[in-house]
Amino acid sequence: MTTEGAVQLSIADGVAAVLFDRPQARNAMTWAMYQQLRAICEKLAADRSVRVVTFRGAGGEAFVAGTDIAQFAAFQTGDDGVAYERQIDYSISLVESLPMPTVAVLEGWTIGGGLAIATACDFRIATSASRFGVPIAKTLGNCLSIANLARLVAVWGMPRVKRMLLLAELIHADEALACGAVLQVCAPEARGPAETRGGLGLCGRAPVPHAVTMAGWRRLAVQGLPEGEDLIRRCYGSADFHEGVAAFVAKQSPHWTGC
Repeated sequence: MTTEGAVQLSIADGVAAVLFDRPQARNAMTWAMYQQLRAICEKLAADRSVRVVTFRGAGGEAFVAGTDIAQFAAFQTGDDGVAYERQIDYSISLVESLPMPTVAVLEGWTIGGGLAIATACDFRIATSASRFGVPIAKTLGNCLSIANLARLVAVWGMPRVKRMLLLAELIHADEALACGAVLQVCAPEARGPAETRGGLGLCGRAPVPHAVTMAGWRRLAVQGLPEGEDLIRRCYGSADFHEGVAAFVAKQSPHWTGC
């Protein structure tokens, strides 16, 4: 991947729009983009003029296609994985803890870290071409934190999360709508109007009940979770993880050994 990309923020009429802008890489997140996302969330959390936040990806091909895998080539031990997952958890928690409602507008691929970001939002609007998943069982050979597992299960349900993670299946938009994980599926040309309607509709609701209710949901979903860093350390410290990264960067199929 040749560019760092950017996460951009614009605010108008009480609606904040966050754009993941790296379309040449399907908006795969770089370390710089995660840092920008955290700074934007901190800014929005302190801005009482903002009544709703929308998140979307540039280019129309993807919301966010995970984290840029080439960055994992520098990882040496399982501790690098623990540090990475801590940063991801922190980034996702900032999205999740925004005091105003959030809407993820999803076109095309919503994968890995992108699915975590979208799942942390309160509502999701998809198009018929949207695909959702965490295909690490056939690509990278890494794992998710306990907190992100809990978030996914809370929205998508355990059976679908098992299919995403263990079978590397992608969930289509119609199934996501049927299970309630997305609020609406619309044609690509109708995404803009649907996004506008959703944002303006939420702007007209009472902000304090929104904030209190969302805080309660967060406590139910991710507080009091068991420790899981030993699992992360084992996975990111494995030979299979390094094989997965090298194979992905080389555009080859990985050879798993279970070590």
